[in-house]
Amino acid sequence: MKELIEYIATSLVDQPEAVQVSLVEGEQSSVVELRVAKEDLGKVIGKQGRTAKALRTILAAASAKADKRVALEIIE
Repeated sequence: MKELIEYIATSLVDQPEAVQVSLVEGEQSSVVELRVAKEDLGKVIGKQGRTAKALRTILAAASAKADKRVALEIIE
């Protein structure tokens, strides 16, 4: 999951070296934290949050296959 989000995020931004993805594991669910450069935050969120919603949808589909709940947090 972490690698998937990292790959997509680095493809979207202008500063791919600033992309940081961390995974916080829980018993029932996990949280993927995505950090990007401040200038690239709008590209990751998208107009009206469409890009962020698409990232969350992809993550939900991938996590359903693994029988685990995964959430995405975009951190400034």
